[in-house]
Amino acid sequence: MSLFEQHGTAVPEAPRRPMSRGAIAGIWALVVALLALLGMSFLPSPYVIERPGPVYNTLGDVQDADGADVPLISIPDAETYPTEGSLDLLTVQVVGTPEQRLSWLDVGLAWFDPTKAVVPIEQIYPTGQTTKERSVENATLMVDSQEDATAAALTHLGYDVGARLEVADVQAGSAADGTLEIGDIIVSAGGTALSDPQQLREIINAGAGAPVSLQIERDGAPQSIDVTPKEGTGEAAGVWQVGVSLQVDYQFPFDVTIQLDNVGGPSAGMMFALGMIDTLTPGELNGGAAVAGTGTIVADGTVGPIGGIRQKLWGAEGAGAEYFLAPSTNCDEVVGHIPDGLRVFSVSTLDDAVGVLDAISSGSDLDALPTCTAS
Repeated sequence: MSLFEQHGTAVPEAPRRPMSRGAIAGIWALVVALLALLGMSFLPSPYVIERPGPVYNTLGDVQDADGADVPLISIPDAETYPTEGSLDLLTVQVVGTPEQRLSWLDVGLAWFDPTKAVVPIEQIYPTGQTTKERSVENATLMVDSQEDATAAALTHLGYDVGARLEVADVQAGSAADGTLEIGDIIVSAGGTALSDPQQLREIINAGAGAPVSLQIERDGAPQSIDVTPKEGTGEAAGVWQVGVSLQVDYQFPFDVTIQLDNVGGPSAGMMFALGMIDTLTPGELNGGAAVAGTGTIVADGTVGPIGGIRQKLWGAEGAGAEYFLAPSTNCDEVVGHIPDGLRVFSVSTLDDAVGVLDAISSGSDLDALPTCTAS
């Protein structure tokens, strides 16, 4: 006989109470909502995603169209010097296009990734602009950026870059229509020699509509012409214009070739200039350290703001950079978003950037250098 055997009558289970109609309706409502949410997550959204793109060392090699390794910066007709470390330019990859919209699921997942940014598609692709048109525009900006970077670097090194203003377009019905022609070189205005479009704009506006005497070269022959500016309308009211688009034509002392395919936009300008300076001067401008940076540049060395700087910070961190050069005009976006292990310095000019690299190379007090702080 078992010592643990029990005798008696089993107690029947209590009958389950049926769910109320309200509970059943609530469950079905939840199921329908989840299915609707799941379905909506695959619908196209009005956003694109920015994420870190490829990183290129301006002191290193890249592959050309044939797959061969070639220097990113090549200066065959000038004396060049060995370099060490890196001066990385950074890119941002945009995921999504007007033709291929991202789903809401893609967008939702990106919100939780600190290396990515979700931005309205119109911020990247203005209304009516196709992917192909944007690529063409960015390619043009890249070419202009390389020219400006070369001018800034060579000017910094004391070379005369022979900057001249060339008329690229004349607006129909404008003050210059019938007076200036595409290809004209504007040498001076009101007796002031010109090398930058902003100089001409300032002279024209200072005259408040008075005729401006221009010295030009047309087909190599000098001419003197007078142009009477017209006042702009709408948002341009109070601004005096002659109605031409200008490009700067440089006369460099030697050729500088930049090999970089499938990258567009102007934001690599400062790093191009630093790479040229390091290549053309003895020693190591960066002290052999791993440095990354970004910023547009113009011929006088002014460093301008760029887009996607937070993604570029993460790109620099992923590439192993120790230091990062950021345009001072982007500092508000930098503060609070610096990856661990990356030290960021604020620069406004090419001279500022060279000063930071000199300090890194010489082991000077880096704490004395400008950094990004909240405004």
